[in-house]
Amino acid sequence: MPEIDDNQLVKRVAQGDERAFLTLYDCYVSRVHALTFHILGDRMLAEEATQDTFLKLWSRAHSYLAERGPLLPWLLTIARRTALDRLRLEARRPTLSDSNDPTEAWKTIPDGDGLPEENRWRSMHFAVQALSPEHRQVIELAYYQGLSQSEIAEILGWPIGTVKTRLHNAMEHLRREWGAR
Repeated sequence: MPEIDDNQLVKRVAQGDERAFLTLYDCYVSRVHALTFHILGDRMLAEEATQDTFLKLWSRAHSYLAERGPLLPWLLTIARRTALDRLRLEARRPTLSDSNDPTEAWKTIPDGDGLPEENRWRSMHFAVQALSPEHRQVIELAYYQGLSQSEIAEILGWPIGTVKTRLHNAMEHLRREWGAR
């Protein structure tokens, strides 16, 4: 679905258009569910987080600003925050995936129609894969599992300063690599 159509659909959703909402839902539900499942590791919780994400789209469509970027990253940000909130609510932490093989996690996010903004998000896989194992690990723990820097330090047995430095260096590397794509 082209970005222009998404913008028009979101405007219509903000006006209460159920058909526009269902069109966006059909277009993006698989991507939102894949992300929430990756974060939560539980199908039922992922379904609930996906439903909550789309309820937020319905109620907050008026706050979407097209000039800040395409709809999909905005929607996935809502999904990520919703899933992390669900983790906190459930007072549970997901099991760590094998940080030496991030390919498995990325396979669960559907490719869709190969739209430019989706291809850009999928390209992050290659940028993350290019990181050293230590950098990949802190990125996964911080951004995919929602852990704080102190929680990461505790889990990995590293000093907090090491965690902060590796996270900062990993983010700089991702900005350079992903921004260049």
